[in-house]
Amino acid sequence: MKLLHVVGARPNFPKLAPVHRAGAVRGVEQVVMHTGQHYDDAMSASFFASLGIPEPDVNLAVGSGSHAQQTARMLERMEPVLLEHRPDWVVVYGDVNSTLAAAVVASKLGLRVAHVEAGLRSDDLTMPEEINRIVTDRLAALLLTPSRDASERLKQEGEPDEQIVFVGNVMIDTLRRTVQQMGLSRPATLQDDAPVAVTLHRPSNVDDPTRLGTIMAGLRDVARHRPVLFPAHPRTQRQLEQAGIGTDGIEMSGPITYEAMLSLVMRSHVVVTDSGGLQEETTALGIPCLTLRDNTERPITITQGTNQLVRDLTAIPALVRAIDAGAPKRPAPEGWDGHAGPRVIEALLAR
Repeated sequence: MKLLHVVGARPNFPKLAPVHRAGAVRGVEQVVMHTGQHYDDAMSASFFASLGIPEPDVNLAVGSGSHAQQTARMLERMEPVLLEHRPDWVVVYGDVNSTLAAAVVASKLGLRVAHVEAGLRSDDLTMPEEINRIVTDRLAALLLTPSRDASERLKQEGEPDEQIVFVGNVMIDTLRRTVQQMGLSRPATLQDDAPVAVTLHRPSNVDDPTRLGTIMAGLRDVARHRPVLFPAHPRTQRQLEQAGIGTDGIEMSGPITYEAMLSLVMRSHVVVTDSGGLQEETTALGIPCLTLRDNTERPITITQGTNQLVRDLTAIPALVRAIDAGAPKRPAPEGWDGHAGPRVIEALLAR
C-alpha cells in the first residue's frame, strides 16, 4: 500500500506524526507532501524534527495569500505530484486549505481520499475551516473520526456507514508521547503566579479591530494579577500593530515550538485560545480552557472536557479569576488513548 500524506499548516503536523510512525511499523510506502501554507520555520520545519517526522518528500512552497490565492496555487501544484505518485490513498488532516485542495485534486484524478479528523462541525459557515471540513468529507472515501459524536454527525448527513470509521484522536497520540518524552507533569498544586497561556489566530477574532481590542483589554486586566504569556501568530502580531492595540503587561513573543507550547500549557492556570487543537489538548490533560468563540466543532471538549466557550469577551477577567485549576481531572474521551495512529493505518490497510 502506498500513502501520500498532505500537510501544510502547524495543526497538521502533530496529526501526521503518529499515522506516519504507525505506517512505517507496518512497512507501508509513504510520501509526505507539504504545501508550505505555513512557511515560518518555528511554525513548520522545526515541527518535523521535533515530532520525528521525515523531511517532506515534496514542498509546494505556496506561501501566504488570501484563501483563494492559496488554494489556487495548491490546486495547480498538487496535480503533477499526485499524477507522479498515484498513491492508493491520499491522506488529509484537519480543516486547513491544504486539506480542501488535496481532496478536490485527488477526487478529480480518481484517487481515494481518507480524511483524518472527519465529522467535526461548528455549524458556522462564516468560518473558512467549516467550509473545508464539509467539502472534504463529501469527497472522502474514508472518514476517520476522532469522537463518536463526529461519526453520528456524518451518518446524519447521509454518509454511508461503511465509509465511517471511529479511530480516536491522533493528535492526542502526539501529546501523550511528547509529555512522556519530556517528563512533563501537571503540578499537584499551582502557585498563585501560574501563568495564563494565550493563542489567537482565527479571522473572527484577529481581523476585527474592535473584537481584538476587547480581548486584549481583558488580557491586560488579567495581567495585573498574574502573568499572561502570548506566543502570537505572525498574522496576529501584524493585526495588533496595524490596529494600534496595546499589549502592556502581556509577555508577547513570536511562535514557539510544539514542545515549548506544551510546557507552557502544562504549568498554566488556564489556557485562553481560539484553537481547536488546544481545546482538545487541554481536555486530554485536564487543564482549564477558555475558548473565545461563539461555537466549537469539538463539542466533546465541553461535554466531557475542561473547555468552556466565551461569547461575552468582556467577561474574560472574571472567568479567569473564577477558574478552579485544582478541580479533579476528568477521564479523557474514548479513543484519546495514544493509539489512534495505528487504528488509522489498520483502517486503510483493511480497504
